[in-house]
Amino acid sequence: MAGNLNAQSNTFEHDVKTIDAIMKASYEVVSGEKGAKRQWERDNYLHHPKAVYSYFDKKKQEQVTMTLSEFHKETDDMVFSTAFYEKEINREVRVFGNMAHVWSTYETQLEKDGKVARRGINSIQLIFDNNRWYIISWTFFGETDKHIIPKTFDRN
Repeated sequence: MAGNLNAQSNTFEHDVKTIDAIMKASYEVVSGEKGAKRQWERDNYLHHPKAVYSYFDKKKQEQVTMTLSEFHKETDDMVFSTAFYEKEINREVRVFGNMAHVWSTYETQLEKDGKVARRGINSIQLIFDNNRWYIISWTFFGETDKHIIPKTFDRN
């Protein structure tokens, strides 16, 4: 097991050296064709062991919080039936000490190079520890008719 962890850290080590790299990797791990296995080992490496995901569930009309493994399971269920490609279109970053807050505006396509199916904003909190960045929390909110992405968060 220890050998596997060392090989894994060597493989993904470049993903966590900068905020640019960890953000790029974050979008890559969730994107792919219908039924394609996502890069969860890589995603686990990007996140702190106690990381949480949170989003507003429009059907339940409440905020939902989950662990990274719960997020992976929900994503696996979704990608079984549809392709999913997400990309960052704008980013705003604030850093203080060993913490960073990233506002990352995204677009989602349900087929490679297809039309944009939805957009939203990710609010990502990172910590810098042991000479690398970790994602500690991730909250996202999708654009709606009532909540349009402000120009300051849209493409620059």
